[in-house]
Amino acid sequence: MTVLLRTLRGLIAGALSAMLLAGLCWPLEALATGVQDFPSQLPTSAVIDTADLLSRAASNDLEKRLQLLNEDHVDARLLTLRRLDYGLSLESLGQQLIERWGATDPDSNLLLLLIESQNNSAAVVASAELLNQLPESLLSSTAISTMGLPLREGARYRQAGLDALDRLD
Repeated sequence: MTVLLRTLRGLIAGALSAMLLAGLCWPLEALATGVQDFPSQLPTSAVIDTADLLSRAASNDLEKRLQLLNEDHVDARLLTLRRLDYGLSLESLGQQLIERWGATDPDSNLLLLLIESQNNSAAVVASAELLNQLPESLLSSTAISTMGLPLREGARYRQAGLDALDRLD
């Protein structure tokens, strides 16, 4: 019986070791996201779907709608992520990205719509230049009410983005 138990323990330990080495116990999707996980330069794509929440059709639809804001001299991006780094809020991540990407083009009027899938939460953040057109109260209300409703009622990410764009346009 003792030999059988030792053999069984050895097999279990070996299997656990193999799983850890293969990354099966800690999937990459479980890793939290911070500003360091985004490119240092402003991406050319208006939809940055790092959480892989949007279908190709939804991404294309949102991309077209975000590009329409360029006519109003607003450089808008929609970002999705699975979960945030500990202690980081969506608003602070958005501000950090505005600072990072705005440093390369200080004249850009950046508007970021952020969606986090773990808590189905949203944030809308704008560069200082845009706050005259889009006050903080409007951005906050758009994130909490306009985007929040479709997110809470079934994780409708595309609808949350479209509703926000309708309100901000």
